[in-house]
Amino acid sequence: MVQRADINSVLSDIRSLRSQMMQNQRIEQDQSVRGRIDGPRQTQETQETPSFSDMLGKAVNNVNDLQKTASDLRTAYDMGDPNVDITRVMIAAQKSSVSFEALTQVRNRVVRAYEDIMNMPI
Repeated sequence: MVQRADINSVLSDIRSLRSQMMQNQRIEQDQSVRGRIDGPRQTQETQETPSFSDMLGKAVNNVNDLQKTASDLRTAYDMGDPNVDITRVMIAAQKSSVSFEALTQVRNRVVRAYEDIMNMPI
């Protein structure tokens, strides 16, 4: 039988995460207020902006990793691994599906933009 998380423990986890986020937000606000009072803070060096091809390559690798994870979880569930439940398998499958659809949409838009540019009169 698959063990399911108790709703009360899930809700307490959500509440604790929310309180941690609120505390971090207060700390960041306090630091920004101190920066305005104490004077300008030192700015960090600007990092080089990654190229589009680097960003697209990272996105493709991320989608590939999600698909591999979903496949591995599906295989483990099919083999009867007691540590893998159906909810984890379905969530991983949905994550990989959504990320693949998003990547496909980005690709379609890039191709359409390329075609539009190539069809422009000179």
